[in-house]
Amino acid sequence: MIALYRPGTSPLHRLPAGPKLIALMLLAIAITVFASNAWSIAGASAFVVAGYLVAGFGPLEILRQLWTLRWIVVVTLITQVIFLPLPVAATNTGRVITVVMLATLVTLTTRTSALLDAVERGLGPLRRIGVDPARVGLLMAMTITVVPVIAGYAATIRDAQRARGAKPQLRMLVMPLLVMSLKHADELGDALVARGAE
Repeated sequence: MIALYRPGTSPLHRLPAGPKLIALMLLAIAITVFASNAWSIAGASAFVVAGYLVAGFGPLEILRQLWTLRWIVVVTLITQVIFLPLPVAATNTGRVITVVMLATLVTLTTRTSALLDAVERGLGPLRRIGVDPARVGLLMAMTITVVPVIAGYAATIRDAQRARGAKPQLRMLVMPLLVMSLKHADELGDALVARGAE
């Protein structure tokens, strides 16, 4: 499930959303461009871990967040190993996980409303070329809220399969999850139309 805000009084919690988003963008670019080997990935990971500790999240929380990313690790690594040497694939996967963990830290220490307000303010100058910051903020809000909903559907399906004595399998999860997700999308679309959104 996507990480959501955890109240706190750490320096990261007190830092405004705008500077945090800018720092996230710059650090993500730096990790993507410059972290090209195991040592640089380890250094970037140590920096992210330090950020979690400064924010007041202990090792258990870090491990919990890593556990939620396990399928990203599996899918990213397997798909790359097919085309790339294992060391390169492992480095690329390490970069992805480090950036995702960094983004997770931002969401853990920043209220969603503050993030959306910062995005709308940042996109304000783009109104001149036709960008609607309010619509972008609405899209982000829907994305942030829908991800946990879909994750909840997946958990419900797995629990129902276990209750029937069926062994959970990926192929048995995909179809009902797709149906429930599409139904939710239809209901969300109807709700937006009813409120005047186009």
